[in-house]
This record gives sequence, structure tokens and C-alpha cells, in this order.
Amino acid sequence: MDHIAALEQQMMSERLKKKLNEVNIAAETQLASVQDHINFTLQQAYFKCAYECFDRNRKHEEIGNCVEHCSVPVVRAQQHFENEMSKFQERMNRSLMVCQDKFETAKLQQIGSDAVNILESCVDQSIQETVKTLPHLVERLKSNFSIRD
Repeated sequence: MDHIAALEQQMMSERLKKKLNEVNIAAETQLASVQDHINFTLQQAYFKCAYECFDRNRKHEEIGNCVEHCSVPVVRAQQHFENEMSKFQERMNRSLMVCQDKFETAKLQQIGSDAVNILESCVDQSIQETVKTLPHLVERLKSNFSIRD
């Protein structure tokens, strides 16, 4: 029986990896325009601004302060993006932990193979709900960064 349980555990692990990969692909696809804005538009503005800081009439400290000032928008945007993604990940992790708890409870109640079905169903629903939040997250980020489509 332990061999069967190990196989079930391995199968569930593979299915979970596949589901998480689906979330990653959806997130990368939907957040591409936001990442593009940070990595190119804001970075480009930073480098243009920083370039203007290098003037032989300025002292070394003034140049450093100017370049630092130029970096503020891109640093803030990246921090905000990372914070939002961290919250997204935390929500998904909590949701998946609930699924794990349901699975453990089903195993304790000796439901057996139904425990795997309970876990898989819960994970599917959790992933679907998580992916549904992505468009709202993208819109919030676009609004925050003043990105127009």
C-alpha cells in the first residue's frame, strides 16, 4: 500500500508542478507589458536622465546625487511590482495550503483515493481563481504606472 501511496504522491506532485507552470506562463504573458514598461521605458528614461548628470562643471558628489535622483522612478516601480507579485504569490500559497489541509484531513478520515481527487479538484479551483485575478492585478499596475495600451 505504501508503494501505491508513493505513486499517488508522485503523480500529484507532477500535476501540481504542471498547474503552477500554467500560472507562471499566464502571469508572464499578462504582465509582459508592465515588465516591458519597467525594463525599457523607465530604464531608458533613467539612462537618459543619468547621462545628463555627467557635466564637467559639476562636482563628483553632485553627479552622484543627480544619478541617484534619476534612478528613483525605476527603483520605485520595480519595488512596487515586486511587492504586488509577492502578495499574489502569498495569496496563491495560502489557497494551496488550504488544499493541502483538505487532502490531509481526507487521508486521516481514510477516504483513500478520494483524498487525491479532493486535492486535485481543490488545486484546480485554486489555480483557476488565482489566474482570474491576474487581469485585475495588471490593470492596477498599469494604472499605477500610467501605462496606456
